[in-house]
Amino acid sequence: MTTMALSAPYDPREAPAIRWGILGPGSIARRFAAEVTAFTASRVVAVGSRDVSRAQQFVDQHLSLPDGPHAHAHGSYEALVADPEVDAVYVASPHSLHARHAILALEAGKPVLVEKAFALSADQARSVFEVARRQNLFAMEAMWSRFLPQYTVMRDLIESGELGEVHAIVATHAQSLNLDPAWRMMNPSLGGGALLDLGIYPLSLIHWLWGTPQSISATGVKTSTGVDLRENITCQYGDRLAVAYTDMATAARNGVQILGTKADLEIPQWFYTPQDMVLTPRAGTPRLLATGVDGGFQYEAAEVARCLAEGRTQSPFMTWDATVEVLTMTDEVRRQMGVVYPQQ
Repeated sequence: MTTMALSAPYDPREAPAIRWGILGPGSIARRFAAEVTAFTASRVVAVGSRDVSRAQQFVDQHLSLPDGPHAHAHGSYEALVADPEVDAVYVASPHSLHARHAILALEAGKPVLVEKAFALSADQARSVFEVARRQNLFAMEAMWSRFLPQYTVMRDLIESGELGEVHAIVATHAQSLNLDPAWRMMNPSLGGGALLDLGIYPLSLIHWLWGTPQSISATGVKTSTGVDLRENITCQYGDRLAVAYTDMATAARNGVQILGTKADLEIPQWFYTPQDMVLTPRAGTPRLLATGVDGGFQYEAAEVARCLAEGRTQSPFMTWDATVEVLTMTDEVRRQMGVVYPQQ
């Protein structure tokens, strides 16, 4: 196998510097804070939680320099979004609260980057974007994988014709998670289930490459609490098929295969994280495409900074329509499986 070194499409360090506020100091926020600090010119200047001691602990552990903390700890989300030093808010609360918290920030005049899944449903997402439109403010889903170098290379290869006619996409995201009935992933009132935490990644990838499908067929299994445990989702695009499998009880390698008439493109494992890819021609030697990078979250953060500097309210890489369309896909999967979130 030969190796081809590929450079990233842009350097996140070259994006303008902005000051971030983090709403919800959980595990994903820790990674966001670390990678924004390490790989961009921006910095995190404030953290908000319903418990000020939790916010302060986050600051002390993740946002302190040798001479002391360099971020404010707020004991409410309202105080965070009102902080005059915050240029943009990263909404990292549970996804059952994303729409509410995004609207809170937007109504306070702050642009938002909202963790995936952006909302529980397409209707909730539309309600957020309506506020962003009214406020003339930037809003974007933090689907970090769309901004990774490998995704740009992936689509460029398809559009260039190097794979020939692409007939199928097969993507898996399955993990062995905590199935305690008391856990949020098992609770329909908290938007639990495999789909919005795990399945959103393969569906977003499929949408990134092919857009909205003509039809969706979903089969799966529900838990005793009424959320989806696992499902197989087939998206049809004329004579092309894309298949997404997701499962929160059984771990997998979590790869993706894109099958063309001239070549196949594969990310063998953890396709939505920074990874190298393998291009296998029908006749010829497989090539390793070196698209892996350190970190990962810096790319979406840099995109926000660039869009704000340009006066945009949407990113061309993750438009409002794209977020709504992917959530329309998940709405249809849940409808077919009979999974209902009571608060919708």
